Amino acid sequence: MNNFKELSPEVLRKNPFHLIGKEWMLITAGDENKVNTMTASWGGLGVMYGKNVAFIFIRPQRYTKEFIDREETFSLSFLDKEHRGALDYLGSVSGRTEDKLKNSGLTLVRSGATPYFNEATHVLICKKMFRQSMQGEFLLDDKMEDTWYPNKDYHILYIAEITKALQVTR
Repeated sequence: MNNFKELSPEVLRKNPFHLIGKEWMLITAGDENKVNTMTASWGGLGVMYGKNVAFIFIRPQRYTKEFIDREETFSLSFLDKEHRGALDYLGSVSGRTEDKLKNSGLTLVRSGATPYFNEATHVLICKKMFRQSMQGEFLLDDKMEDTWYPNKDYHILYIAEITKALQVTR
């Protein structure tokens, strides 16, 4: 089992563009009875409302959205490239139809009530602050709608305070 140390989000040394856009992350939420996760490569980190925050985007049909909406907190887990197969798998199957957490080979652990993955190198525990549906009328480039939303299934934007940052110690 990995050991994690808590650190301030400001001291994270990873480039968020690479971390999220290239290495990807797992967005995870749930309670003691049921947890779901999804792989994501859209998101961001920043400051809003005077707090360190994470921005995530989830399409309305994703099963994980039900968990994010129901729970107060969620986690963002970042894994090494040795776990890329698990990230691919978790992004390609639905927790509605199979026990993808079990089948991924990853180990679910918790920080308080918030689930995350023991195999992560970095984890952000997040508390929801804001949610809003994206809408096509606000896209300023027509090509964006054609490229990303041909089915008009616009993402939901969530902004969440980063309440805890964890880094694996090796």
